[in-house]
This record gives sequence, structure tokens and C-alpha cells, in this order.
Amino acid sequence: MQLRAITLDDTTAIDLVAQRMRATLVEVEGEQAGGSMYSMDWLRDRVRWHLDGRAAEVVVAEDPAGAIAGHTIYRIETTAGDTPFGLVSTTYVVPEARRLGIAQQLLERAESWFRARGLLQCCTWTSSTNTPLIALYTRNGFTEAERAPNELTRTPMVRLAKPLTIEVRA
Repeated sequence: MQLRAITLDDTTAIDLVAQRMRATLVEVEGEQAGGSMYSMDWLRDRVRWHLDGRAAEVVVAEDPAGAIAGHTIYRIETTAGDTPFGLVSTTYVVPEARRLGIAQQLLERAESWFRARGLLQCCTWTSSTNTPLIALYTRNGFTEAERAPNELTRTPMVRLAKPLTIEVRA
């Protein structure tokens, strides 16, 4: 798989990532959340929001033929009074390409990007029933840091977090 960051002018990739964000919502939170709560226009705007000068990346994984098999979105996040941290906000791999290490590659890319920016922690939020994603993050040293309902859907969510070590080069 080849990983590449997309840009604002890559409308085809933006549309595909938005479609797959919807597929993630349906898969994890059910048809109501993915099907009617978030419009495709809102999802495309959300992808563009990450690309519009923010400290963020939208990365796609392409197979040798150029088909997009997965994506991830990550950014630097700051909450009031806290030290900035890395947040992986979305990861999706098409069902036929799962268990091939694509999500692992995407997570490693995000962690590397966070480290390069000097961040000391990264995290993600997911549904507490998203067993495959929770297992991936757990294998990579993340631990459960918090549980809370999704503010819109009330889905039980879990925040997985991991401290990052920054390599100091002499």
C-alpha cells in the first residue's frame, strides 16, 4: 500500500473519504447516525475543514492500481488549558482489505506525524463496541483513558490514549 496525504484540490479523494466516513458511522453507530444525522455535504465539508490550513492531515492508502483502500484523519487538538495532543479522528479500511495491515500503517503514519511535531500524547475516540479498532490501538500501546456518551447520538464511547516519546537526535 502506498500512503499519501490528500489536498484541497483532490475532490475525488475528498468525496470518497466523506462516503467512507459515513460508512464508518453506520458501521459503528448505526444507520441513524450515518444515514441521516450527517449529510454528505457536511461530511465533505468536514474533510475540507481538516485540509484548510489546520495542523492536520487526511491520508489515503492506495493499492498498486491506485484504488483507495482506506483512509485516516488526524490533527493537533487543544482543549482549554491543556497541552496540545494528537487526535486520530477517523480511520476506515474497506471490508475486503481489512486484516492486511492497512490500519496499522495508517496509525503508524499518524503517530510519526505527531512525534515530528513534538506532541507528547495521542488519542482517539470510538464506540465502546468497535472491538477491531480498540484491539488495534491496544496492540499499539493505547489504554482506555475515559468513557462518555457521544454528545449527539448518546452512543457509549471510549477514549484510547498513549504517551508518545520524542526521539532526541544528538
